[in-house]
Amino acid sequence: MTVIGARVGRIGYLAFCTCVFIFLVAPIIVIVPLSFNAQPYFTFTEGMLRLDPEAWSLRWYREIVENEAWTRGLVNSLVIGVSATLLATALGTLAALGLSSPAMPARRFITGLLISPMVTPVIIAAAGMFFFYTNLGLAQTHLGLILA
Repeated sequence: MTVIGARVGRIGYLAFCTCVFIFLVAPIIVIVPLSFNAQPYFTFTEGMLRLDPEAWSLRWYREIVENEAWTRGLVNSLVIGVSATLLATALGTLAALGLSSPAMPARRFITGLLISPMVTPVIIAAAGMFFFYTNLGLAQTHLGLILA
């Protein structure tokens, strides 16, 4: 490849990455200011665009803290998310350490078993887990969600 071809390829790659980044970040850039809106609906008001302090509010954040349904949902999400993350990290680390040893018996079989959910359709795995968890009494529980 010539120097010019490499340069064009690099510029094209950077342009593509920039477009993907903008595509992913643009909704966040729009939604975050809207979350400070004082109006009962999500829209940019003239006052917000002029940076008028009266147009900005913590109303929606106060609503999350004061409304029990939102608070309960937030706590449930945090408990399940943190627990699932810690469990997956611990089990993944143990599996990686065990499978990195060449002396591990049935190493190829275990690797295939651990990779199999990646090739199984999600609906098949979800239906199987649902029936399995229902038999164990884990359906609709925090522990069932963490283990899923």
